[in-house]
Amino acid sequence: MFTVEQRDALRERVLTLAENDRRVVAGAAVGSLALGGGDRFSDLDLTFAVADEVPVAEVLDDWTRTLSGESGAVHLVDLVRGPTTYRVFLLPDALQFDLSLTPAARFAPAGPRFRLLFGETAEGEPASGPKPPAAGDLFGWGVIYGVHARACIERGRVWQAEHYIGAVRDHALSLACLRRELPAVQARGYDDLPAETLSGFNGTHVGSLEPERLRHALSAALRALLEEAKEANVPSAAVVAERLAELH
Repeated sequence: MFTVEQRDALRERVLTLAENDRRVVAGAAVGSLALGGGDRFSDLDLTFAVADEVPVAEVLDDWTRTLSGESGAVHLVDLVRGPTTYRVFLLPDALQFDLSLTPAARFAPAGPRFRLLFGETAEGEPASGPKPPAAGDLFGWGVIYGVHARACIERGRVWQAEHYIGAVRDHALSLACLRRELPAVQARGYDDLPAETLSGFNGTHVGSLEPERLRHALSAALRALLEEAKEANVPSAAVVAERLAELH
């Protein structure tokens, strides 16, 4: 496991890389470490503005070659959201580095975890962060996964059934987070839910691929989903509960 010193050293190296690259005009810390939070397990997140006349991909590829050669960084995946390109790296000792680049004219905070390190942000309103999911959508997808899980159990597709049962549980937990104003994506709010809420999810984990155990877990997951939908005042919850009565 990486150390805080390794993470700090990478941070300083990347900031030096930015300082020496005339194509980069601003930079900021983002993510859990931006405002003094995080812990020794937090990954490194840095974002930079690229001069408008320079293709973002050009800088990204140049930096990738440098980080790969110097630090053994492995390029895992890219994600494009609006004007920003995110590139995720894995370094030795499982240190994750999330690098993002944006044209200077569009460089602005995308959320509250943003601390400008040098340069300037673009004028105008800050970019809006991702919207939380809608309760109705979470419930609807949870129901769809529940129906698919039942079909998979009956077909003997036990591994696929296990996957769908987990998805039902996850959508129910996301609903629980949403109505308590906790992060409702990527399981970020699950551990902050009240103990009494989490106790309602007892039995939702699949302990065996035996059909009866799968049915038991599916039933528990659907009960949790329907209860959370009811508490969230999802209009269709009562009707759906009747139509899925044999499953829960």
